[in-house]
Amino acid sequence: MSGVARVWVAGSAEAPAIAGLLAEFRDWMGRSAPGDGALLASVELLLADGGCEYILAAPTPDGEGEAICQLRYRHGVWYSAPDCWLEDLYVRPTARGRGLGGALIEAACARARARGCRRIELDTDTGNVPALGLYRRLGFSAKDAQGETRVLMRRAL
Repeated sequence: MSGVARVWVAGSAEAPAIAGLLAEFRDWMGRSAPGDGALLASVELLLADGGCEYILAAPTPDGEGEAICQLRYRHGVWYSAPDCWLEDLYVRPTARGRGLGGALIEAACARARARGCRRIELDTDTGNVPALGLYRRLGFSAKDAQGETRVLMRRAL
């Protein structure tokens, strides 16, 4: 296990690399959409918005990003402070087991704290046992501050 050599907040010039990693994530999930062009356009839009950040991680000091984390920020009423949503986390299969995912989550928490966030939330598939284990090891829980179990629900529109 070689470990993590570099973690950084991606800049707008890295939009193609970000979109490329998100395309790999899309493919890994077995999806065919959105297309590569739509992914790049979305990344560029989100980077310009200011309410989104992408963090990249590489196993070598001069290596390209082999793992990505997408963070979304918004103001939360219940904490009267910003909230952070860890929307996506992906590590290339060839880079797994090197600590990149954990390094991204720690960097995400640090970025959220620096922006004044009082909580960071995420979702994952119940069958994604490695991700669930990682999130739990790093302090994530399905329980809120009052000890109530929370369930994320969706409705497609």
